[in-house]
Amino acid sequence: MTMRTPARQGKFGEYGGRWVPESLVPACFAVADAFEEAWADPAFRGELTTMLARHVGRPTPLTAVSRLSAELGVTVVLKREDLTHTGSHKINNAVGQALLARRMGKRRLIAETGAGMHGVATATAGALLDLPVTVFMGEEDVERQAHNVFRMRYLGAEVAPVRAGSRTLKDATSEAMRHWVGATDEAHYCLGSVVGPHPYPWMVREFQRVIGEEAREQYAAVPDFVVACVGGGSNAAGTFAGFADTTAQLVGVEAVGGSGATSGQAGVLHGSRSLFLQDEHGQIREAHSIAAGLDYPGVGPEHAYLRDLGRARYVAVGDDAAVAAAGQLARTEGIIPALESAHALAWVAEAAGTPDLPAGSTVLLTLSGRGDKDITTLIARSEETVR
Repeated sequence: MTMRTPARQGKFGEYGGRWVPESLVPACFAVADAFEEAWADPAFRGELTTMLARHVGRPTPLTAVSRLSAELGVTVVLKREDLTHTGSHKINNAVGQALLARRMGKRRLIAETGAGMHGVATATAGALLDLPVTVFMGEEDVERQAHNVFRMRYLGAEVAPVRAGSRTLKDATSEAMRHWVGATDEAHYCLGSVVGPHPYPWMVREFQRVIGEEAREQYAAVPDFVVACVGGGSNAAGTFAGFADTTAQLVGVEAVGGSGATSGQAGVLHGSRSLFLQDEHGQIREAHSIAAGLDYPGVGPEHAYLRDLGRARYVAVGDDAAVAAAGQLARTEGIIPALESAHALAWVAEAAGTPDLPAGSTVLLTLSGRGDKDITTLIARSEETVR
């Protein structure tokens, strides 16, 4: 089974589609048409490949982590998206969509962000292509990700704090989409994950596919397990795309407080039908994670589809386990991971030697970002532990 192009209406089984106000339907069709045309154009693909090499630092390497592997009893190899320019996988999609926006004749970019990495990536791509950028970010995330807020503003982007609801990623996404309604003629909405109305889940996956395709080529054989963290799920979708047609077991790791696929129900949010955390009245529940990028109450529709097919398994770990896993990687390998990626590491650490991840297994794990942005959170966590 491969992760194929969805049908014209953007459905992955029962999930996906375009559940948007009538005023946004033409804009969604325009983006879909432009992306289909661009993705089939060798000149567009060539320019994107060149930019990813010259400005992003692709291909990113694989790193065998021998000391961590020895401690866990499984062989772990990391796909190093933390080594990209800006420090996470988000730049792959941001550069792709910025090129698409320019091709469409758009004059500025709109984005949402949680952990700030997609905001930084979009601000970077906007600066590179001379496109003004407005980034919507939940007020709580503005406070806990001040490092990335400064980076976005330093790159020339406007950061618009969102004070509604939980003041995190869900509300930032809602506000960005509302802003887009009144700006479709001049602005492109550079959505950062495999969520939202068609074509975004498909388009973002295709821009992130480079992760999985590189890893497949770099890895000497097919690993037993391919593991990635999942908020909306863009780094996981990109990684899985390289291995969906192999024998590798695909595992997406969510945050306990933001788990969509493992405990959610089918519903509609941000223009797409997928699996979301909901109360007994069908209202979207607030998600929480120590990792701001996992503070989303659901998953992208293709992940819901892969779960239903049984092709991918989705599990969840908590804050404490993620923090411990980040520390273990730092101590054994000299790599400080983003707390989002640390959730994937935590599952490997917890499952190693069990039937879920037998001893001696080979694991390819996408390290989606570096932990610079989380140092303040980790300091506060350490102080709380001492107290």
